[in-house]
Amino acid sequence: MLTKINHIGIAVNSIEEAVPFYRDSLGMVLKGTEVVPSQKVKVAFLVIGESKIELLEPTAPDSPVAKFLEKNGPGVHHIAYSVPDVAKAIEQLKAGGTRMIDEVPREGAHGAKIAFIHPKSSGGVLTEICG
Repeated sequence: MLTKINHIGIAVNSIEEAVPFYRDSLGMVLKGTEVVPSQKVKVAFLVIGESKIELLEPTAPDSPVAKFLEKNGPGVHHIAYSVPDVAKAIEQLKAGGTRMIDEVPREGAHGAKIAFIHPKSSGGVLTEICG
């Protein structure tokens, strides 16, 4: 079902402050930033090989990323895997007893279809599948 690691999401207080480390110190290529209003988050994608690092900055105090930062501080937020068909992957996961946060695909950054698996089904790791 999974084709590759698509990206690792890292929660940050400020993309502007975080980008120089990844771009200048580590040499990653910044592919751009985008606000995803439905998730109350601003994202920046940095490329490393075939995968990406997704920096996540909350745009509202009640966003899931803001809550994560309040509880845990900056750090790894989620890991995302590519799948050929998000809706089909959701059905396969549910059929196998996996608890989903998203029962149907929703729109993520760059218009991609995404869905999150509940951390209680994935060993405490927030897991995203994306098409």
